Order: sequence, then C-alpha cells, then structure tokens
Amino acid sequence: MKKMLAALAALAALAALAALALAATFSIAHAQHKDAETKEDIQRHRAMAAAHEAAAKCLESGKKEDVCVKELQASCKGLAVGKYCGMKHAH
Repeated sequence: MKKMLAALAALAALAALAALALAATFSIAHAQHKDAETKEDIQRHRAMAAAHEAAAKCLESGKKEDVCVKELQASCKGLAVGKYCGMKHAH
C-alpha cells in the first residue's frame, strides 16, 4: 500500500511538472507572437508617418489640398483605416 501511494505521489508530481512545462511553452509562444505583432505595428506606424510627411511636403510645395489628399490615400492604401490614413483633423 505504501509503494502504491508513493507511486501515485510521484505520478502526480510528474503530471504537475508536465503541466508547468506546457504552460511555460505556451507563455513563450504567446510572447513571441505578441512581439511579432508589435514589430508589424511599428512598421505600419512608420509607414503612416512617412505618408503624412509626404502629404505635408506636398502641401508645402503649393499643390492643392485635394491633390495631396489623393496622394496620401494612394500611399496609405491597405495601411490604415479611413480616407485620411488613420488620422483626421479639423479644417
């Protein structure tokens, strides 16, 4: 009976270790996935910033606003939400 209890205790400890290892593996995988999403977000923000900088330079060059907005929309296609590349302000 004592051997059986010891075997069950060892088995329970082994199962707990396996569960802990599995949880750690999922945690690491989730963190790596989150890091990849963060890097993609950073790239999107930089691309949007570049598009907005180009729009500002377009306006500075004297082009009409509708021309610059069309250029902004073209450079942001598929990148941000809305027709103002993720940013709208009052005029």
